[in-house]
Amino acid sequence: MSENRKPLLGFVSKLPSGTALGNSAKTHCPLCLGLFKAPRLLPCLHTVCTTCLEQLEPFSVVDIRGGDSDTSSEGSIFQELKPRSLQSQIGILCPVCDAQVDLPMGGVKALTIDHLAVNDVMPESLRGEGQGLVCDLCNDREVEKRCQTCKANLCHFCCQAHRRQKKTTYHTMVDLKDLKGYSRIGKPILCPVHPAEELRLFCEFCDRPVCRDCVVGEHREHPCDFTSNVIHKHGDSVWELLKGTQPHVEALEEALAQIHIMNSALQKQVEAVAADVRTFSEGYIKAIEEHRDKLLKQLEDIRAQKENSLQLQKAQLEQLLADMRTGVEFTEHLLTSGSDLEILITKRVVVERLRKLNKVQYSARPGVNDKIRFCPQEKAGQCRGYEIYGTINTKEVDPAKCVLQGEDLHRAREKQTASFTLLCKDAAGEITGRGGDNVQVAIVPKDKKDSPVRTMVQDNKDGTYYISYTPKEPGVYTVWVCIKEQHVQGSPFTVTVRRKHRPHSGVFHCCTFCSSGGQKTARCACGGTMPGGYLGCGHGHKGHPGHPHWSCCGKFNEKSECTWTGGQSAPRSLLRTVAL
Repeated sequence: MSENRKPLLGFVSKLPSGTALGNSAKTHCPLCLGLFKAPRLLPCLHTVCTTCLEQLEPFSVVDIRGGDSDTSSEGSIFQELKPRSLQSQIGILCPVCDAQVDLPMGGVKALTIDHLAVNDVMPESLRGEGQGLVCDLCNDREVEKRCQTCKANLCHFCCQAHRRQKKTTYHTMVDLKDLKGYSRIGKPILCPVHPAEELRLFCEFCDRPVCRDCVVGEHREHPCDFTSNVIHKHGDSVWELLKGTQPHVEALEEALAQIHIMNSALQKQVEAVAADVRTFSEGYIKAIEEHRDKLLKQLEDIRAQKENSLQLQKAQLEQLLADMRTGVEFTEHLLTSGSDLEILITKRVVVERLRKLNKVQYSARPGVNDKIRFCPQEKAGQCRGYEIYGTINTKEVDPAKCVLQGEDLHRAREKQTASFTLLCKDAAGEITGRGGDNVQVAIVPKDKKDSPVRTMVQDNKDGTYYISYTPKEPGVYTVWVCIKEQHVQGSPFTVTVRRKHRPHSGVFHCCTFCSSGGQKTARCACGGTMPGGYLGCGHGHKGHPGHPHWSCCGKFNEKSECTWTGGQSAPRSLLRTVAL
């Protein structure tokens, strides 16, 4: 199909084409926009001129239906049914709805003629002074008269010949100008097999109109009747089918109306949300710009402050340098050029001055640094009601001021995770309040320096770092914590890793008699007994400690570690009591 061919109508106009175009759709071709000339009815029920269809570029399609095609045409209704097979077929696209139209064997001219459109076009042609009407017999000359009996349009020559024939001598002839007031002018439909005969009969077996010659020919054995006698039955079936289709039309129209309403609502909602987005973004941009100006002003203040400090330090050092040079030059001149008496006379003043200069305290390093950093990820509070980010940080971490904190700083258990916290501070002792520092941690057993413990350093982004590790064996470990390859305050230090916490094997009870339910054989590590053969302790009896305690080791602290080993050293080979 040609690529530069454009559909005649848009998608929306394709659906209600009859309504959108009005009566012109019944008489005018949608391609050439002129009155129909030999209109052909397509399977999609759109009508197009024969010449316009022939100008469309066809394409090849594969038809698996064989001869049993649903393509409606007057030429194909008399063709014999072919066996089902795979064959190539030529097709075109409807210029109105782009539906595929499979052309019959005869091509475009074998498609069904839209006789309804032909009859609708005729009054339009008459009102246009006969433009486009040619003789039905010779198909050459312009029409002048119409035979009301034959319902044929005739030119002057054919009209005279029509009157000379005995069979048509008495037919009524009417001038075309007398028919211009008619809204519809009928035209006889002739048989495509017998062009001289009009289709007046209907073959029930073949379900198609036939002429008188067809009835006596190939339809001889078929049940046939006049069209006026069978129209009610077939018309009623079409009406029933139409009644089943009309609700779909109403439903589709309602669906389109709902789509139109939804589209309008969608547009309004999009505009409202777009307005909200613009308002939000404009406010956010103003907030960001305001925050930018604050940051730039803060940066300028920091620059001025640091510059002033540097200038003041520079002035002090320059003055001190000038004093030093003066003292050095004068003393050198005195020692090299002065006499002994002159040296001795000025010695006291010179010595006093040089001693005073030597006692002056000064820093050989700049009093300020260039550590200024922009942290775009840090929260900077709110501006104009918006949460904004980005801060300028001048604090520089000082390893000597950093502090280590935590309960597990100097103790840990084997195979249990221990942790402590590194708190970073600057030279002034203030918390930096930010992360991103290069923190290095190493934990090594003293007796196995080649087997360091795996450590995890979590940056909390607030100047603190959570450090955790899991020692595998008990012993003494050395811990190094460094920032910028410098030890922090308290580093390195040692951690004593004890064996894993030993759980109690007994029960924490007030006495053995209560916890065992009065069993005589139940014992307790406290060593208490009761009269009557009871081997365990009891309230107020011999050996009872007077406090709740563990039956396995005798400790008073419920959360303590059990010290009973279960060996021969255990007092009295205690039996473990069972809690009720």
